[in-house]
Amino acid sequence: MADTGDEDERGFFSERPLPSSARPAPADKPHYLGHRQRLRDRFREQGAAALADYELLELLLFRAIPRADTKAPAKALLKRFGSFSEVLGAPDHLLREVPGVGEAAALDLKVVAAAASRMLRTELAGRQVLGSWSQVIDYCRAAMAFEPREQFRILFLDKKNQLIADEVQQEGTVDHTPVYPREIVRRALELSASALILVHNHPTH
Repeated sequence: MADTGDEDERGFFSERPLPSSARPAPADKPHYLGHRQRLRDRFREQGAAALADYELLELLLFRAIPRADTKAPAKALLKRFGSFSEVLGAPDHLLREVPGVGEAAALDLKVVAAAASRMLRTELAGRQVLGSWSQVIDYCRAAMAFEPREQFRILFLDKKNQLIADEVQQEGTVDHTPVYPREIVRRALELSASALILVHNHPTH
């Protein structure tokens, strides 16, 4: 029987318990159930800093993968993409290529990425977040490392190197992006920017 829309929505937002008739006997409980609770307890009591990157990914995968071990796909995601931020920045179709990561898990990760991006943009206002090249590189890697097309992106800064805006000026094909200097200058004047950082990516093929 096909899943209904309500079934999909419940599966998306919560881990549904098994019916009592289908629950295994206590002695037969999968090993990962205790691991999940221990991981949740550590996060609750000690915060995210107490967890390795793969463990934080496990927490994110719990709801989308309710009845399986999530450690293997979490580690596979980090191995494939390189870092926690790059996992969240990876496009949906590449996430689904990782063993154990299905459509629901990939969607959950992209929702988390979108929420984090929106929160970051809100927090950036009036803050000096790009005071070094390492910060610029980390920021750009998270934002566009796995974009499928070439982008010409501009970071507009004020005189204290505080980020005013992050905008995609042009988006091209897989290997070409047009750039118009007059548009860059016009936009910098509109925002009263004192400095610019021009960013260009090379898509992963």
